[in-house]
Amino acid sequence: MDVPLWLALIVVGWLGVKLARPPWWLVAVLLLGGYLIAGSFLGPAVGAAVK
Repeated sequence: MDVPLWLALIVVGWLGVKLARPPWWLVAVLLLGGYLIAGSFLGPAVGAAVK
């Protein structure tokens, strides 16, 4: 079964919010921070560390 990455992220994120009930500001900070880091010079370093 081949699931697109964006769909898997949406489903996992939705389940995480429903089950863990984090504050919405924390979700927004994590999403925005991840987006900004991915576009910066730290992106390749974080990508290598996650792999």
